[in-house]
Amino acid sequence: MDERRNNRYDPWEHGVYETGRTRPPKSHGGLVAVLLVIVIFLGGLVSALGVLNIRLFAQLNTQPEEDDPVSFVSETENNTQPPEETHTAAIAATEGHSLPSTAASFDLKPSPDSVENIPQEGGLSLQEIYEKNIDSVVSISCALSSGSSTGTGVILSDLGYIVTNCHVVEGAQSIAVQLTDERTFQASLVGADAVSDLAVLYIEAQDLTPAEFGDSSVLRVGDSVAAIGDPLGVDYRGTFTNGIVSAINRDVTTGGRTLTLIQTNAALNSGNSGGPLINCYGQVIGINTLKIGTFTDDAGVEGIGFAIPSTTVKEIVEQLISQGYVSGRPTLGITGESVSTFYQRYYRLPAGLYITEVEEGSCADLVGIEPGDILISVGDTRISSSDDMNTVLYDRQVGDTVTAIIYRGCRQYSVDLTLTESKG
Repeated sequence: MDERRNNRYDPWEHGVYETGRTRPPKSHGGLVAVLLVIVIFLGGLVSALGVLNIRLFAQLNTQPEEDDPVSFVSETENNTQPPEETHTAAIAATEGHSLPSTAASFDLKPSPDSVENIPQEGGLSLQEIYEKNIDSVVSISCALSSGSSTGTGVILSDLGYIVTNCHVVEGAQSIAVQLTDERTFQASLVGADAVSDLAVLYIEAQDLTPAEFGDSSVLRVGDSVAAIGDPLGVDYRGTFTNGIVSAINRDVTTGGRTLTLIQTNAALNSGNSGGPLINCYGQVIGINTLKIGTFTDDAGVEGIGFAIPSTTVKEIVEQLISQGYVSGRPTLGITGESVSTFYQRYYRLPAGLYITEVEEGSCADLVGIEPGDILISVGDTRISSSDDMNTVLYDRQVGDTVTAIIYRGCRQYSVDLTLTESKG
């Protein structure tokens, strides 16, 4: 029998463990001692260098000033004070010597009384501009299905017509207009034009003060202007700011459309929309509409606001009052809202514009489009919001034919639509 097998330990025998090597670990005391010596040596070296550095610094401070190799030359060639006196004055200041007492105080001269600021010859003062126009400016408050909005308006005539921005009253279920004498009226929407961002309201009120409109086509860059409005809402209603015309005929693209506007540095904020931009003669030469936000880039933006020229206001407003819409605006005849990401995933719907309303007699109605359908694209443009749809329409004319993709009942359909004229 194999002797190795006879000498084999019983794994369950007391005091015997099969857990690996039983030789004691090697001692590392020598290595630790070496490292300790190295640390002590390095510490002593650092201390010695520190002492040497302190002594060297003290020696440098005791050297005379003329040993300094750096010299500075004054930008003023005609120096009336000798170099020695200049050096002495510097030492006196650093050593705490007293300076002339006249340098520690100064006199406040009497200021003249406040005077009217007349920006241009023949123009009105800023105070006169405000007094002439404040009663023609109104505060607008709108109740929306999902909250509220505020803006500003300008009285067009004593018959009760008021002009403001289209985006101020867009989607409003009710509109309230407050005058400067605190009277409040419920307003009806006469007409609105999203392309020009203008809308006309009507209130049944007496003793209205219409604004005087001027000709914006004669404006020049640098002309003085002022603005009145409700920045940040009615809490700051009637705020008056002033500035200049920064640019004219400035093309600004917003919401898929391009507007030709007046640029100004007069302070405009949310709530100023629909208010007047006024020239130095107290005439309204624009309707304030938008500004470049302060978070447009990392540097921030200030003093870039825009107003719709009065020549454009006149053309659009007259059509809105006479017929309730602006001629020549193409439309699909549908109203809708974006399909949210939640509904896309939960109901497995495509991204698009969920149609909530179809105008009777429109091109969409004629081809059988119904509420509940989803508009996916028009031409080569994907549609996911009303702005996308409007962007496509801004480049088209009444009578143009476009191909649209409609989603209904888990299937997609292609239809040809001939654009009709929008009636507002």
